[in-house]
Amino acid sequence: MLGLLKRHEVEILLKAGHKRTEVARLTGISPSSVERIAGEAPIDHFNDTAERRKRRIGRPSIVEGSRKIISDILKKEPNLPSLEIFRQVRKAGYSSGKTALYALVASLRGTEPDTRRNEAFEWMRAVQQGAIPRSTLQQELGHVIELDKLLKGIRNGPSPQRKKAMAVLSLERGIERSLVRSFLHLSGRSERSYWERYRQGSTVALFAKRMNAGRKSQDDRIRQAVIALLHSPPSVHGINRTTWRMTDLQRILREEGQPISRDLISAIIEDAGFKWRKARVVLTSSDPNYQAKVERIVKILSELKSDEAFFSVDEFGPFAVKKRGGRKRVAPGEDYTVPQQQKSKGSLIITAALELSRNQVTHFYSNKKNTQEMIKMMDLLRIQYRNCTTIYLSWDAASWHISQDLTMHVKQRNDNALAEGYPVVKTAPLPAGAQFLNVIESVFSGMARGIIHNSDYCSVEAAKEAIDRYYAERNEYFQAHPRRAGHKIWGQECVQSEFHESNNCKDPLYCW
Repeated sequence: MLGLLKRHEVEILLKAGHKRTEVARLTGISPSSVERIAGEAPIDHFNDTAERRKRRIGRPSIVEGSRKIISDILKKEPNLPSLEIFRQVRKAGYSSGKTALYALVASLRGTEPDTRRNEAFEWMRAVQQGAIPRSTLQQELGHVIELDKLLKGIRNGPSPQRKKAMAVLSLERGIERSLVRSFLHLSGRSERSYWERYRQGSTVALFAKRMNAGRKSQDDRIRQAVIALLHSPPSVHGINRTTWRMTDLQRILREEGQPISRDLISAIIEDAGFKWRKARVVLTSSDPNYQAKVERIVKILSELKSDEAFFSVDEFGPFAVKKRGGRKRVAPGEDYTVPQQQKSKGSLIITAALELSRNQVTHFYSNKKNTQEMIKMMDLLRIQYRNCTTIYLSWDAASWHISQDLTMHVKQRNDNALAEGYPVVKTAPLPAGAQFLNVIESVFSGMARGIIHNSDYCSVEAAKEAIDRYYAERNEYFQAHPRRAGHKIWGQECVQSEFHESNNCKDPLYCW
């Protein structure tokens, strides 16, 4: 309610020609109050008649109609916070503001607001200083089961724990929430959080450290949305660019219902193991038909029958067989170095196919990467999976994977497939520049981490023996335990062996 001098000041400024918004700014009064004063007839505040004063003083108070309701509430619960009383009175039909009601509540309690505040602050300060004996607190707060733990937290715990324990103990005593927040300098959200955690999980939940698992950069839903968007070319989203900009990423994510900051996008990319410069080159496809090809593969996998098989095919290498660097434990004083100049013992190229539903790897060694090796892999898979009706081959857009010679051989095999009892071969190529979606790359990364990283094989044959054993053990394991492969299940594979648009199967640290 505005004072007479304040109203007079507003009227003078209005008469002087000031705009109403300027009057509100100069006087600190809300624009709505200025509007109301401007619409009223001017009052001579210094020569007001006794009759006008009597008429205003005799005006009935809205809050007085709730006096009986408030009295009944205080009889049942004398220490009930004023805010809770306000909520109950509102349900009973009270439609005015808090200020007048709080004043009436204070008068009915028989205690002025300042007196209550001082008493509450003195009690909380005495508890913090240990000035109240344990026996007195026990009599006053005997209903609190974990009183000793809360007192120990207040007196011996670290600063955050002391604040939590003090807040809970004060609320248990019946001190108003607003006074607790004011004394401890807490936000309403923190005070409610402390109370809910204590109420649901006692002091164990109250004092537990908050884990970082709730960070947005570790939210799988957000991470997958960012990586999936980064994989697709900007032109798919109507952006006339060949590489992504942070501004464009943020805008498209916001339009898709993921309003996140640039810093968070950078953190997600770095957590995936890529720097921003490399991420633009490695993680983004330039294929204009990117989305259509991805959707076709997803459709095939979602409708794959038990007598069908889907293969992710690729080559690993060539890589030299020599001493490889890496991290390992060494004895005190022992140096572990890898010579910069080494004589290679030979090189290897591994051609392999991963069947996604059965999680089995078929591999052999090649001298070159060419169409003939792909035809050899196709014929090998036709023999191994002869009991299937259809096999799908999925590979990246390397020239020897999409050659006319390979297409012709696939057609020749299919012409005689039914008569000879072999499965029909169909291809499901990945988008151009999308090696990160090739699931076999994840298995290659796991193999490299497990037996090539930090290795020093004496010969090419020794390296082949280790690789053969790795894949044999892996296949045997997943025959006995059919499940998707991930770094928690087998080796150090960077992602699960399943096709997903947000996959980063090609690990930049372990690919040669």
